[in-house]
Amino acid sequence: MDVTVKRQPEQLLYELLDDQGERIGKIDYRERSGVITMWHTEVDKAHQGEGLAAILVAAALDDARERGLTVKPTCPYIARYIERHPDYADLLQGGSA
Repeated sequence: MDVTVKRQPEQLLYELLDDQGERIGKIDYRERSGVITMWHTEVDKAHQGEGLAAILVAAALDDARERGLTVKPTCPYIARYIERHPDYADLLQGGSA
């Protein structure tokens, strides 16, 4: 399945869209003073176990990097993802997992 990730700043979320444009996942976030707090990750039950949460998180972290933001992952899934992918550790407040 082809998926797309889009940031929706008016709704304070990243959307994971399927190839029909339907939202099948999201990350809720807050952004203030150069810090993006990612506090909730969700993928529809019908698509869990397909690796889509990892695609969503990687895209959101890449976007934060491109925008020069520091990441505060209060969502346990995102925190674990960064621990498992140390190439994103530089985004964390303090610069390490």
